[in-house]
Amino acid sequence: MTYLKRVIGVIVFVIGLIAMLFAGSYLFIPKNNMKEFGMEESLANGILGEKEQTIDVLVLGDSESYSSISPMEMWKKNGYTAYVCGTSGQTLDYTLTLLQRTFEKQSPKIVILETNAIYREIISSSETITKLSNYFSIFRYHNRWKSLNWNDFKGNVKFTWTDECKGYRFNQTVDPVKATDYMKVTKEQIHIKEKNLNYVNEIKSLCDDNGAQLIFLSTPSTINWNYRRHNGIQALADAINCEYVDLNLVNHKIGIDWEKDTRDKGDHLNHFGAVKVTAYLSEYLAKKNILTDHRDDPEYARWENAWEKYQLLVT
Repeated sequence: MTYLKRVIGVIVFVIGLIAMLFAGSYLFIPKNNMKEFGMEESLANGILGEKEQTIDVLVLGDSESYSSISPMEMWKKNGYTAYVCGTSGQTLDYTLTLLQRTFEKQSPKIVILETNAIYREIISSSETITKLSNYFSIFRYHNRWKSLNWNDFKGNVKFTWTDECKGYRFNQTVDPVKATDYMKVTKEQIHIKEKNLNYVNEIKSLCDDNGAQLIFLSTPSTINWNYRRHNGIQALADAINCEYVDLNLVNHKIGIDWEKDTRDKGDHLNHFGAVKVTAYLSEYLAKKNILTDHRDDPEYARWENAWEKYQLLVT
């Protein structure tokens, strides 16, 4: 009888704890996806405010992604709707979270994963928090207790905000680097850690299940990329039947000038380099003949409005 009481006590405690976590998660989760509401990585999560089923191309990755690809340039050139869910230092556990969030209301035909994130180390403690946060958002937003207001107690979650640049981060700084042979051919490769491989496989499966084509993309970077990394990604792409595009091998076709197109000595591209990369990528995607030009569709008028605001920013 005593044993039974203990078991019942444990069960009641666990149920109570779970109930508290659900209640706390509802209270602490931002009721809108703007930064001032407490939303984490608001620029990347601006995709949550996009009209449902309107995003054709989703870009994921670390700062290389949001520095190299400008969705509004893609819109003007081909009428494709793209969004960059890039975050600084993004690791694949958070990449998966952003992908899962996107598939809840969007059905992109193409998902692009910038490959620098594939080599980025995943810290176990951060990974645990990310996993717990997917079930109980209080683990992600526990610091919001200082800014709670009445709307957090009675308001419903409604994401309405989106970034006019669609996740791209405009930067015209020029900090040149001398041209180097950073892509010197070799047969050596840098192997990818098993934990990272597991996440890539999960990302690939999620894309397959949702009818999206996953593409690995290495954007130009003299600091972050080399042929050994290229070989490692190519081996992975071959193993899981994934398309791989390494722009570092076609800098001459893109027209990258390392004297003008980098903001930090070859680590990231600046706006001038991003325009070139986006133009090349737009043409590459156009050849697939699976994306739709929405420029004459009144349902996408907000994108033309965003383009006008984007022009004011970049000119």
